[in-house]
Amino acid sequence: MSIPQEDTFADVVSKAMRGQLQTDVMVAAAAGSSVEQVVALRTGHWDAAVGEKVAPVLGLHPGALQALAEGRSAPPALGISGLEGFSTHFDDMLVNSYLVWDSSTREAAAFDTGSDAGPMLDFLHSHGLTLKVILLTHTHGDHVFELDRLSEKTGAPAFVNQLEPLPGADSFETGRQWTLGGLRITSHLTCGHSRGGTTYVVHGLERSVAIVGDALFAGSMGGAKVSYEDALRTNREVIFSLPTEAVLCPGHGPLTSVGWEKQWNPFFA
Repeated sequence: MSIPQEDTFADVVSKAMRGQLQTDVMVAAAAGSSVEQVVALRTGHWDAAVGEKVAPVLGLHPGALQALAEGRSAPPALGISGLEGFSTHFDDMLVNSYLVWDSSTREAAAFDTGSDAGPMLDFLHSHGLTLKVILLTHTHGDHVFELDRLSEKTGAPAFVNQLEPLPGADSFETGRQWTLGGLRITSHLTCGHSRGGTTYVVHGLERSVAIVGDALFAGSMGGAKVSYEDALRTNREVIFSLPTEAVLCPGHGPLTSVGWEKQWNPFFA
């Protein structure tokens, strides 16, 4: 199914304000706008003139923010052989989980569980895949809700970054690697949204693939619940150092690519 972008322009503005501890009054003063205009922007009422003044104050790209507001920055549909995504409902949102597999050995790795592991389990069975490992991007409830079930049904061990330990998962140090046939999976710290947020880069498919969890969304990024500065820094150091054509698999919203985000993500354009 087609998955809409997770965040609106108002979400982006609000996340940037929260991350920088900026109030409506502070932003208005720096932007030369009224408080009422900033509040309107933050609550979903787009005004291009106001957005152009507010964006630089918050370190956002004005053109990318406007494109998001006008619905011009949704990434094109992407499909990669050996990669499958699953979107399941968790309260009022959709959360993503993913499988990658080696076409020769039929060995697979799962990334997060979503709120219902049923579709993933069905896919494993119907495609003759053997789940060898479960890799968690972070431990927020929507991403690990079905960990016990997925582990029990498949017998696959689960792993999580040692900075964010979780019962039922073995902890690892950033930099650990896993192999599945001809695939190599490397772990990289992309913290800020969570303390041990991890991006997994998969080498060996037709294009590099990065499962980024809530570190980055198409046209946005996850709320910086731990550190806004670390979220920006580690995303730049890890995700935006990947090849332009690398496919990014976020925890919410559609697939995207490094090149697309470099052009259209207001936080990084």
